[in-house]
Amino acid sequence: MTRTTAPADLVLHNARIHTVDPLLPAAEALAVRDGRIVWLGPDAGAAAWTGEGTRLIDGAGRLVLPGFIDAHNHVRLGSDDACVQLAGARTLTEIHHRITAWSAEHPSAEWIEAEAFDYSAIPDGRMPNAADLDRVTGDTPAFVLSYDVHTAWLNTAALRRLGISREVTSLPFGRAETDPVTGEPTGFIKDFAVRGLSREGHRALRELGVPWAAPDRQYGRLVKSLDDAIRFGITTVVEPQNSLDDLELFTRARTEGRLRSRLVAALFHPRGTTDADLDDFAAAAARFDDDRLRLGPLKLYIDDVVEPRTAALLEPYAGCGKHRGDTFYPAEEFAELLAKLDARGFQCFVHATGDRGIRTVLDAVEHAAAVNGARDARHQVVHVECLDPQDTARFAELGVVACMQPRHCAPEIAGPGQDWAENIGSDRWHKAWPMRSLHEAGAVLAFSSDWNVAEMDPMTGIYTAVTRRPLGGGEPWQPAETVDVETAVHGYTMGSAYANFLEGERGSLSVGKLADFTVLSRDILRISPEAIPGTTAQLVVVGGEVVAGTGV
Repeated sequence: MTRTTAPADLVLHNARIHTVDPLLPAAEALAVRDGRIVWLGPDAGAAAWTGEGTRLIDGAGRLVLPGFIDAHNHVRLGSDDACVQLAGARTLTEIHHRITAWSAEHPSAEWIEAEAFDYSAIPDGRMPNAADLDRVTGDTPAFVLSYDVHTAWLNTAALRRLGISREVTSLPFGRAETDPVTGEPTGFIKDFAVRGLSREGHRALRELGVPWAAPDRQYGRLVKSLDDAIRFGITTVVEPQNSLDDLELFTRARTEGRLRSRLVAALFHPRGTTDADLDDFAAAAARFDDDRLRLGPLKLYIDDVVEPRTAALLEPYAGCGKHRGDTFYPAEEFAELLAKLDARGFQCFVHATGDRGIRTVLDAVEHAAAVNGARDARHQVVHVECLDPQDTARFAELGVVACMQPRHCAPEIAGPGQDWAENIGSDRWHKAWPMRSLHEAGAVLAFSSDWNVAEMDPMTGIYTAVTRRPLGGGEPWQPAETVDVETAVHGYTMGSAYANFLEGERGSLSVGKLADFTVLSRDILRISPEAIPGTTAQLVVVGGEVVAGTGV
């Protein structure tokens, strides 16, 4: 055969390529040169792109997808091997058992640190307190994070070590709950995600000697998470909440070759952020703006989470009288803030879980457009856990992206008998994670894991989006809001690319785009949904370079 083109650097053939590109939905082979796709088509055409020096990969008939784009993944927060692991501990007794076992193995530990406690493990629907920990921790300070990292749980020794008392409850890293009778701190810390993960909060924890906040521990969590991401076929990670102090962690990972996925980092905008801070954010975004590491979006909170009843609801929590949660800003103030940020050209990721919180954000976006004029801002509502049907169509109307984490709606996490469902009440369960309703109304769905709140593996998220069943099988919860596999894949690829202004470079396998793709062990578009979990990325390619996988 006479060659009519210069040979490619890499050719993949004998594959079933699902491109997520409506102009060419499927192909059998693709060619890569200089990190970009230069051709897709039938196997018969691959020879024209193959020459001396071309790396030829036989896809063995397997499914090939664009690299996954995890639109909300806390790789920097990650999971810490130095902590007691409480994931899966369903009772306070089991939590005590795990802490006791860890303490026996680490008798000289100066702190007991644990992560991923589940609110539903605490009996009688209450929140945990210091006394719950004191019996198994003694005089060693204990610092325990909830599974969603929105709250912290301290023992009496930690309360003393951190200087928390009835006179000192507003902290750089959270807000200490107090006993309504005695006024003494209970050991339960709210608003940790808003304060404890902020620049000032992290600095305060570090200065107070909490080992979890040390830079080396942070870096260890980051690189472990980055290794997991690329192993799962996640070729772009969106890290949603960072301060300028954290940028050196990412640059170190890049320098040391640990940043194999591409990364977009959003900068945290807590209350008190100044115009000078915004100038610094914009300057940093100008410095970090390549296809491997990019800054730019801003992360804000309008409410908290449903489990401890701190999300903002339109109607009161079930069984809680008049309590319906609070927003972190009055609606009018937040609308003005969003308009200000929008006018400066910032894209905003706004955490909103409750129906009132979500409505407050949509109202603010509508106000910003009225004040500044319509623009392609692609502001995101992140989580969208409890959405009032009256607001469903507003996402598409306002150009707001629904950044959602399908795994969060699994029955064993949020369904009947779990704190989320019980706090919302069965008369509002139809509002829970309405993925199909949003999709059918024309909203852009950007899917993500919310690691380390939930499993990072996209297969887990896709399975839950498609079935709304427990991971181990069982009855579905709110199955009317499932989506099909193609829609779920789109949410993890092109939807997330669009959500982050990356659709021109990533999200589909198209000529001219970056050659980021993964070869899967199973064809998730054809197998039973129940077989999706356990599917692995056998080969992961970023920019035309094989960076992970055991081979096809």
